[in-house]
Amino acid sequence: MFTALFGSVEQGIIYAIMALGVYLTFRVLDFPDLTVDGSFVTGAATAAMMIVLGYHPILATITAIVAGFIAGCMTGLLHTKGKINPLLSGILMMIALYSINLRIMGLTAENAIVRPNIPLLNSDTVFTQFQSFWGNLGIDTALTDFLKNTLGLKTAPSTWGTIIIVLIITLAIKFIADWFLKTEVGLAIRATGDNKRMIRSFSANTDTLIVLGLGLSNALVAFSGALIAQYSKFADVNMGIGMIVIGLASVIIGEAIFGTKTIFRTTLAVVAGAIIYRIIYAVALRIEWLDTGDMKLITAVIVILALVIPQVLEKQREKKRKAKRRIERQHELAQGGNRLA
Repeated sequence: MFTALFGSVEQGIIYAIMALGVYLTFRVLDFPDLTVDGSFVTGAATAAMMIVLGYHPILATITAIVAGFIAGCMTGLLHTKGKINPLLSGILMMIALYSINLRIMGLTAENAIVRPNIPLLNSDTVFTQFQSFWGNLGIDTALTDFLKNTLGLKTAPSTWGTIIIVLIITLAIKFIADWFLKTEVGLAIRATGDNKRMIRSFSANTDTLIVLGLGLSNALVAFSGALIAQYSKFADVNMGIGMIVIGLASVIIGEAIFGTKTIFRTTLAVVAGAIIYRIIYAVALRIEWLDTGDMKLITAVIVILALVIPQVLEKQREKKRKAKRRIERQHELAQGGNRLA
């Protein structure tokens, strides 16, 4: 059980990068971007294709980020220059990316063909490199023995390089996002999401800001896709289906639990929400009458609960506040009557 939860935390930290990208569009820009389902696969396909062709995993990952940025910018251009509805812009780009992703994965063959997946079982990835590094230092063995001896676990994860590197990367992106959203450009993007007319009155180019915001968002999504492909040891054209729902679930769960008072707190909530989502999902799949085919149902139920429960709790708190104010008002009226008497 512990090993399964450990794997869920690893995946949750990687998916948190994608959730941060979703947060930028849905919360900051107020743009319903469905490009995510396609750009996630674009990142995975690009990274996998370059790794198979012999490029360094880090260079492959950086290229995947650039590909995701371009995809996001194209969605922004469809909306700003093509005057297409935001939702439809994302849908059109998502559909286009499906074919593009097939072509990207086909580049690994001698003659470029349409290819639905790329295996990475015997390929070197960023995770195998860091696992080897931590293993040579003896950290993996030390941490595993510590857990077994301290907590009395019969089995414990034997590789810690993965969770350490993804945690460092995700936290670095979280802090960079915090800093960026407080810069002049970041504040302009936030203002564009809040009120386009107001920011235009200050002579700001909202079209450029929207394109930039969507590009950065999908760059993060593609980055997450590239890491997931290297973590799972394969890239598949259908691995991005439902990513937007997972991203929204992570954002909603995090905000419901940790709140949104500051940028720092909100981005931290998004990261925590992604981890909590993966843990809930892993626990749900351990129920006997559920299997992997119920993944989408589990996701839908988690999102529904995350949306409904905070509203119910808020209504209860509001009733308590009204009751308290009513009692205070009655007490004040009683005191006023006593003084008059």
